[in-house]
Amino acid sequence: MIISQQKPLEDLLSSLKGYNKIFLVGCGECATDCKSGGEPEIAKMQQLLEAAGKVITGSCIPSAPCVAAKLKTELAKNIKALRQSEAALILACGLGVQSFKNNDRLDLAVLPASDTLFGAVMDAQGNFFEKCSMCAECVLDVTAGICPITLCPKSLLNGPCGGVNQGKCEVDNQMDCAWVLIYKELEKNNKLESLKEIRGPKDFKKSARPHKLIMK
Repeated sequence: MIISQQKPLEDLLSSLKGYNKIFLVGCGECATDCKSGGEPEIAKMQQLLEAAGKVITGSCIPSAPCVAAKLKTELAKNIKALRQSEAALILACGLGVQSFKNNDRLDLAVLPASDTLFGAVMDAQGNFFEKCSMCAECVLDVTAGICPITLCPKSLLNGPCGGVNQGKCEVDNQMDCAWVLIYKELEKNNKLESLKEIRGPKDFKKSARPHKLIMK
């Protein structure tokens, strides 16, 4: 899940300067779950912008705006309102913003309403925790399902640094050291011997951006 957070209203009004007719686009998946781009947020945004003198021409919430086919379906349904608009304000992650830009045929100004924060898992209470850095060379098979790239502030791949103290990270003494967690998990599963295996360096070419995956 991609976590996003709405920008302050003053920042949005600054980016919308010069545009009066605004179309709002939300997200039915990630942004709905983290309360940055679902139905309540679209309604609240309309209220705030209209109070600031903007005209909201319409809105839609594609189930997944980052998927072109789903976005295009919603845009087709709202083509009349879009033709009356000067700008589209996207209440979704950066992927949703760029997907709209790529599929916009009306040459609208396309503006983000949110900042994209991180990829996360959601617990049973609805809280979000960053667990994956999308580094393109997963090591979870070696590290007992615990990602040192993400959970270690230094992204260390060869064990803990010298600053670990009583199992806690020197960067944040309230946080468990990722490598202590990895060690304990491997120990529990009788896999400590795997730490002695010599492994090649991580291939950072795989994490060079931008990525692409061509489906044949």
